[in-house]
Amino acid sequence: MTKRERFNKVFPILEQKFQKPITALNYETPYQLLIAVILSAQCTDVRVNIVTKELFKIVKGPKDLAEMSLKEIEKHIRSTGFYKNKAKNIQMCSRQLLEKYNGEVPNTMEDLRGLAGVGRKTANVVLGDIWNIREGIVVDTHVKRLSNRIGFVTSDNPEIIEKELMKFIPKKYWFEYSHYLILHGRDKCIARKPKCEVCEIKDYCKYYETNIKKIKEKS
Repeated sequence: MTKRERFNKVFPILEQKFQKPITALNYETPYQLLIAVILSAQCTDVRVNIVTKELFKIVKGPKDLAEMSLKEIEKHIRSTGFYKNKAKNIQMCSRQLLEKYNGEVPNTMEDLRGLAGVGRKTANVVLGDIWNIREGIVVDTHVKRLSNRIGFVTSDNPEIIEKELMKFIPKKYWFEYSHYLILHGRDKCIARKPKCEVCEIKDYCKYYETNIKKIKEKS
């Protein structure tokens, strides 16, 4: 089975299961989403939502974080982890938005990646969720794990994974693909103990075939 053939089996099942996907991060404006995604690095969406619920009561736009002291920012975001570096990034990012973009979040990959704390993954999330612009595929820990387990890629490098996925996944599905794998990773394909026996896509998954099915057949 080719990767495209495998995708054509897996994707409709996940599409039926999850329907229209939305980001798990809570936000009201493009700026709030940008800050939330920066904070989500090495942190759960649940924790980020807890933090931003309070943060966004006092932070409405880039001017608020640009003028806030680093110590004050750190106090608000401490529980997201790596808070010192994140505080510097979201403060600098906010200042860049004010200086270069009149306080608005830009809508191109190049401009977004020029902002402090914004890598390709963050830019892809913002472009897809806010403007439905498909420049690439978001590769977070869930997408990386599931793409390898299913048999779409054999790499731990997010940039390599993204390039490989873009070769056979139609562009119109790039946004949904990431969302579906993130949701499925939380529901069934858990990192430490995947629920293979009740997984909807097990018949088309290399991990199941290699690690579960063959062991059962031998026994």
